Amino acid sequence: MSLFRLWAWRVLPLLVLGLLSPAWAADEQTVFAVISDVPKDKTHVPAKVLLDGAVSDVKLLPGESILGNPVWRSLEVCHALKIEGMRTGDGVKVTSARVLDASMLPMALQGYAGDCLIKKAVEIAPLAD
Repeated sequence: MSLFRLWAWRVLPLLVLGLLSPAWAADEQTVFAVISDVPKDKTHVPAKVLLDGAVSDVKLLPGESILGNPVWRSLEVCHALKIEGMRTGDGVKVTSARVLDASMLPMALQGYAGDCLIKKAVEIAPLAD
């Protein structure tokens, strides 16, 4: 085998992968979310999500590996999440999720998370007596 063919078989695949990897990376985003309503169906969770610098109401659509996660099954109102996923027409397809403290959210979501926690405390506190 000539030196050129040997070089082409080793370098050419690396060049192709290098050109395509930014396209793969562009699909997956890191977003922050606060669960906005009681999730009745764990496959469509309503949340306030920070996307492209703006807060909007979006549905979180978990993947198969996320649905079996105990953290996902125990989601409640006001939980703060750091999510990696892809934007779709229906919402955000979640590939990984991590629960955060509300103080670790970006400033755009901290106010909403604080209001949500106060509202939750006012609604639940009278039930404790």
